Order: sequence, then C-alpha cells, then structure tokens
Amino acid sequence: MFDKILIANRGEIACRVARTARDMGVKVVAVYSDADAAAAHVAAADEAVHIGGSAPADSYLRADRIIEAALQTGAQAIHPGYGFLSENPEFVDAVDAAGLTFIGPSADAIRKMGLKDAAKVLMEAAGVPVVPGYHGSNQDPEHLSGAADTIGYPVLIKAVAGGGGKGMRLVEDPKDFNEALKSAQSEAQTSFGNPDVLIEKYIQKPRHIEVQVFGDGQTAVHLYERDCSLQRRHQKVIEEAPAPGMTEDMRAAMGQAAVRAAQAINYKGAGTIEFIVDGSHGLRPDGFWFMEMNTRLQVEHPVTEAVTGIDLVEWQLRVAAGEALPLAQDDIPLTGHSFEVRLYAEDVPKGFLPATGTLAHLAFPDGARSDSGVRAGDAISPFYDPMIAKIITSGPTRAIALSRMKTALAKCQVAGTVTNLRFLSSLCAHPGFAAGQVDTGLIGRDLDDLVRPAVPTPQHRALAALAALGLLDRAGDDTGFTLWDPLVHHVALDFDGEVCNADIRSFGPDRHSVTIGDTTVSASTVGGRWMLDGVPAPDVVVTGNLITVFAESGLGFARIDPLDVATSASGDGNLIEAPMPGLVKAVFTEAGQQVREGDRLAILEAMKMEHALLAARDGVVAEVLAQAGAQVEAGAALIRLEDQDA
Repeated sequence: MFDKILIANRGEIACRVARTARDMGVKVVAVYSDADAAAAHVAAADEAVHIGGSAPADSYLRADRIIEAALQTGAQAIHPGYGFLSENPEFVDAVDAAGLTFIGPSADAIRKMGLKDAAKVLMEAAGVPVVPGYHGSNQDPEHLSGAADTIGYPVLIKAVAGGGGKGMRLVEDPKDFNEALKSAQSEAQTSFGNPDVLIEKYIQKPRHIEVQVFGDGQTAVHLYERDCSLQRRHQKVIEEAPAPGMTEDMRAAMGQAAVRAAQAINYKGAGTIEFIVDGSHGLRPDGFWFMEMNTRLQVEHPVTEAVTGIDLVEWQLRVAAGEALPLAQDDIPLTGHSFEVRLYAEDVPKGFLPATGTLAHLAFPDGARSDSGVRAGDAISPFYDPMIAKIITSGPTRAIALSRMKTALAKCQVAGTVTNLRFLSSLCAHPGFAAGQVDTGLIGRDLDDLVRPAVPTPQHRALAALAALGLLDRAGDDTGFTLWDPLVHHVALDFDGEVCNADIRSFGPDRHSVTIGDTTVSASTVGGRWMLDGVPAPDVVVTGNLITVFAESGLGFARIDPLDVATSASGDGNLIEAPMPGLVKAVFTEAGQQVREGDRLAILEAMKMEHALLAARDGVVAEVLAQAGAQVEAGAALIRLEDQDA
C-alpha cells in the first residue's frame, strides 16, 4: 500500500478521498489554487502545495505542476477525483513517465472510451447492445441529415467528445436538423475543441441507468446499478440505488454487459457503464443500450457504497497498489435502498442560475451522510462548480430511504447564498417519483410546479422582523415599556424584491406582537423557545443585514436601511448586465447594430457553464462596455442600448 498520495482535485471529492486515505493510514497531499488557499480540502490534508491561479486552466488543469508537486512531496501515487484531469490520457501518460502511479485506468482504456462513436463500435464488437445511430467519421451536414432520416425521428445529436449535456441537441422534426446541428457543433468546439457529432435514435420514455464496474486490469466485477433518470438539461439531480422496478433478469443482463465492456478494454479501477433504457413498457433485458463509459469514480458513488457496504475509494487505492479485487462477483452484497441529492448554490426560479456568496451559516442534518467541500464562512467561487454538498440517505426499503431524505432536506440549513434546496424537496415529494415512475423527462414535464418560489407566511415574516431587531436573543435596544405603554419598533424587510413593513410592540423581552399589514402575530417564549401564535418558531440566523428563516427550505430577508436611498432600484432597462461574476466568453454585437428582442448579444462563462445574454427588447446598441476575455463582477454593465426615445 502507498505511504502517501496526492489528490489532484479540490472540494468535496478531495475531502472524500482524503477521508478514506487517512482511515487506511495513507498520508495525503492536497493541491490548491489562489481561490482555494483556505479551502476545506487543504485543511483535510497532511500537506498542501500551491499550483497556480484561480481559473482551472491555471491550476487544476496544469498537469506539469501537479506532477511536480507529487514528486516534491514524496507522494507515490495521484488520485484524480472526477472532473479536471481525471479522464485525460495525456495526464496518465505523464504520471506514468514520472514514475508515479495513477489511481485509475490506463491511458489506453481512457482513449478507447473517450470518443463516444469509437466506444460504441468497440462495445458492439464486445457484444454490448448499443443505441441505433450513426457513429461514422463523415461529418458533412447533408450526410448527417440523411443518417437521421434513416434512423428515424426523433434523434439526438451528440458531441463525440462530449459530456454533461454539452454539444447535445434533441431534434424532433427534420426541418430543424441543420440549425440544431450547427448549434451542437459550435458548443462542442467551444467545450471540447472537437466539433464532431454522432446521431442516435431518441428513446421516447428514456431512463438513465448506470452500472458500477471495478476491474484489476485482468478481470472485472459489477456492483449493481444506479438510476440517474432524474435530470435537468442532461445534468443529474437525484440518484438512487438500486433502480426502481429492476428485475433479476434485467439486473443480470445489464451487469453482464457492463462487465463485458470493462473487460474489453482491460479496465483497472472504478468505472461506470451508462445505459439508456426504454421505460415505456417496464424494464426488460432487451430494452437497454450502451451510451458511454465514465472512466473514473462518479459523483453519485455514495449510493452504491450505501447498498453494498463497500468503500469504493478504498478499492481504488488497493487495486492501484497492485492488490487483486477484494471480492468476487458472488460475494458482493446488495442490501436496502439509497438516495443522493446534489445541493447547489443556484437560483432555481431564475432558470437555475448558478450563484455565488459566502456561506454565513451551514449545518447538515444528523442521520444522513453529507459529503461536502465547504464549511461555514467559505465562499462559493465563480471559478468552480457551485456544489455545496451531496446528501445521502439509506434504508431497508425505497420508501424509508426517501422519507429519510425528505427529513434530511428539511433539516439542512444554508445562509449566505440561494440554493436548490426547495427544488430538491419538491422533487422528493413528487407523487410519480415517490412511486418509482421515473424517466429523464419527469422534471421537464412538471417544471412549473417543481420550481414554484417559496411564499413566507405572516409568522415567517414576523420572525424575520424580530430577528432583524435583535429581539429574539433579548439583545435588542430598548426592549420593554416606555412609561405605561409598550415600546413600538418598526423595521422594513425585503423578500425577493417585495417590501415587508413590520410594526413590533414589545411587552418585555419575552413577549411581542408583530403587525404586518392586516395581520398581527403573537410572539412569546415558552420553556426558553420562541412560539409564534402558539406554534414553535423555526430556526433563524442573522448575518449582517441578511436574515435567514429556516422554513420552506430557507427564506432570505434583507433588512432595508431607511437612510439608504436605493436610487438604482428602478434599474436601467437599456443595460445588459452580468447576472453573476464570470468570464465574457464572446460578444456578438457592436455599437450601432440593430437588435431584436431575444437576440444573443454575449456569452458569459461562469460555474463551468455558458450563459447566453439576450436583448430584452428591440433597439440599437449604443455601446459595448466589455470585450471577450474580460473577467467581470455580478451586475457589471456589458452592453447598453440607445434610449427608446433617442
């Protein structure tokens, strides 16, 4: 076994790998960028090495600096985590050339599975079923259009070097094919440096079921399946193991196909074979097809660990150190059920816009596994994925595991940034999902109901008002009476742009009445706990002028300073502003150009995603205030239109 390993990653996965390594008595070296100097994964390591600037291209994608850090610190092996360099065969070659061990598959295996079209040909030869489609090298638009006609609509256009939904377009009508092709190729070129695409038959009621495989370079086993069908824009949201509705025949067929796929490339380490499954008539052994292989550990690996009792990172280290697979296929258990949700800093009602902010308060629930790479006081940076944590629950049945997840989400507390917590709770309460009726279109079909914003009750607003004035901890100014009358306070709060005015009458430090509009809420303490109209009040925290009430997945109120004249509140309809900090990737307009409502004016890259900035109205561009390549802050003016009456 290794004495010391370097983790070539950051955040949650770096903390996760470090935890198992420490349990095995293996020392850990962390690497970090400028933005991560005080990050949780640095604190979790035995030593840490600075490798460059905040942008991934200047740090976590610098293979040379990472290998140099491993050599300088005496690390014997490098664990890539997932993302960044984890599936880069050139990095694996460089690690090998430096005399170090890569904790993962060979460069040859990664190359064979790196391009979706070549991988499908290889899988067909290995007897693994593949989706009908065109995976050839002829990228002429007319040829590709003809291939789509032969396959039959609807079809999926997919980047051959793609992942994460980038370079992917669904086409349901032949007349839309050429435009969709151009868009997919452009995004593929931007994201992967390779515009080539493949065409596949689109499964009408698809489920995304993947099989965890593990190999030692000679033989392989599977650790059963995970269902990842709950997706938004091809991004996984909730994962579970095992797949609901799975039959023994189907499990055996998928497991055998996954093992054949791994053995076809002499796979070593943890990997995932992803299948697209036709869920329109139940799960059938002849109704699944190979999509792709992820030659690394997956984000959702904890659900497999929960139902098998196996630490996959421990297996990674043991196999990389030359040991055989710890268990034979027949010895791998499958017990109970498990769910994982991905808690993100994102503004769901505003189109799932990634968010930044400092985590003023962060508390995870007892009774659930919480894998996180951030702590209270840490900042969600615009340079990296905005994941806050993965919450994992398990139980003897699916219903119990899901019930535990609902409870865990209700007890999560995050203040300082908006999150998708309410969205996750809505998904877990969805009747179809609760019944196991899952497919990749579920979220899209019911999106309006799932993203409904929270509406604070009068009691929530009253609690926020009391907290804003410091009256809950008896630290407010002038609590009590003035002569024979109760003291009256006033506070104005902002909730999602709505102003809430509250008048508080204090009858001593333990009793108040809060009037908001036509409603009056009674607040008093009983046994040391605040009660609102006789009901226990939820938790609340105050950080600066932000008050967060932990109800409805978190309600954020901002105290309005009466002396602050917010002249900018009315806004400037002529300005196109950056909705978050990021890199201006491209600008598509210039001064004097006529634009129409909905025209794409610029692209902002932030949180590993591209966001198109559109014209809000018809008009003429007065000036372009930021150029491609500029790093801008949230709210920065990028493009100004001429006044409408100009």
